[in-house]
Amino acid sequence: MASINDYENLLSTSFSDANASFQSNSKSRWERKKLAASSKHNTPKKDPKTPSKTPSKKSAQDCRFIPNRGSMDLSLSKALLNTSFTTSASENPGSNVPAADPQQDLTSDDADTLDTLDSVNSQVYGEALAKTLSLEGTETGSSSRILSFKEKAPAPKGDTVNNLQVLYSLACPGSRSSVKHTTRHIPSAPSRILDAPDLLDDYYLNLLHWSSSNILAVALSQTVYLWNASSGSIAELCSTEGSEDYISSVKWVQEGGQHLAIGTSEGKTQLWDVNQQKQLRSMDGHEERIGALSWNKHLLSSGSRDSTIVNHDVRVAAHAVQTLRGHTQEVCGLEWSPDGSTLASGGNDNKLCLWDVNQSATPRPRFTLTDHQAAVKALAWSPHDRNLLATGGGTADRCIKFWNSQTGSLLNSIDTGSQVCALQWNRHEKEILSSHGFAQNQLCLWKYPTMTKVKELKGHTARVLHMSSSPDGSCVVSAAADETLRFWDVFGEPSGKGKKRTNGSVLSKGKKLSKTMHIR
Repeated sequence: MASINDYENLLSTSFSDANASFQSNSKSRWERKKLAASSKHNTPKKDPKTPSKTPSKKSAQDCRFIPNRGSMDLSLSKALLNTSFTTSASENPGSNVPAADPQQDLTSDDADTLDTLDSVNSQVYGEALAKTLSLEGTETGSSSRILSFKEKAPAPKGDTVNNLQVLYSLACPGSRSSVKHTTRHIPSAPSRILDAPDLLDDYYLNLLHWSSSNILAVALSQTVYLWNASSGSIAELCSTEGSEDYISSVKWVQEGGQHLAIGTSEGKTQLWDVNQQKQLRSMDGHEERIGALSWNKHLLSSGSRDSTIVNHDVRVAAHAVQTLRGHTQEVCGLEWSPDGSTLASGGNDNKLCLWDVNQSATPRPRFTLTDHQAAVKALAWSPHDRNLLATGGGTADRCIKFWNSQTGSLLNSIDTGSQVCALQWNRHEKEILSSHGFAQNQLCLWKYPTMTKVKELKGHTARVLHMSSSPDGSCVVSAAADETLRFWDVFGEPSGKGKKRTNGSVLSKGKKLSKTMHIR
């Protein structure tokens, strides 16, 4: 312990002289703060030619302003700045700011300007400047607008086109426009409802068709009924013989409306004269039910569950002139083109086949299209474009597709959200009507080619299986699995015929529309 104390004493005595002679050059913290505060008060003023980013508050005459460039004199302004700088320096002789020489950076022109200013009364000049800038001393100073045009804005050149002028002139209230509105009123409710008991709920059948003579044929289970739309009368045409047999398809001849083709579940194709209520002939050729029929003048095509299509020439005894094999499952859709050159067929194998009218004994389809993902039943040829075909797919597909039948190319496809059961074109405008199944069981009117939805028609409580249009194309009848027929005035009147329909398409008004008529 003694050795440690001796060692500490030795250190203190050895370096005492050195520690006493050493002095630090750093100042204490309070001295540094005092020095910084005093330096702020003695900071020299900035050059007025280079103003700071945040100007301080000054009097009204010294604040920044946006001058009236029409009466501004740059030489005069520069001289005033130098004069005010010299005056401020002379008023503060103790400041560190050196007094600037008024003639130091001036040109000969500036020197002449200073001589002129000396002879002018500074008070009079100040009043004139304040009045010009409307800063003070004037009655209108508080409401003066510095940023304003002294003259009107220049007029545009004569060739300048303003697109907004046309837009807002058309939207101007009270203005009369020569543009004709093409919109029409589409009733949301059906104009008539008919009860159709025992209408089969089968997606692959075609049980409804409206003739050119204004007679509606509908198959209810085993019986075919004819409803006269002009008189409202109902007639029973025929019935199947077997208790388990039923009518699977009906189709009126294209012209005349006197002959009706009927397909049965036994695979028979019958031809009837409705005026005489007499069967003209029965044609075979299929082993299963016939779910689709289509006329092409004297040629009747029938599609069956046996996956074949038979072309019947109804004028000759040997009626079966061709058998078309292109499907592997039931043929549920058949439709000849308006010019009679192409037959479109749709099947439960998700195929769409296009056939030429003039082919050999063993024909093949011109195109076999497989874009649909479900059965293709709904087929409709456009009355406006020769080669335009619309098709609709079943539940797994839900799409309406448009095709160029000449090239086989797909033009457009739209997902409707539900099963497409039938399609009908508007003869007067480029519109197409589609009927659907679950979940809304609605009819949808689309504008072609944009496929904008124009209207939705609701009222059926089950899927809308069939549709057919009136002879004049203004009314569409729909048949649904809820066993009702509903008539919709969806397409409107033909142009040029006013609001009065032709006699061939007038619906009978003998019954009140609020009551439901029964087909049988």
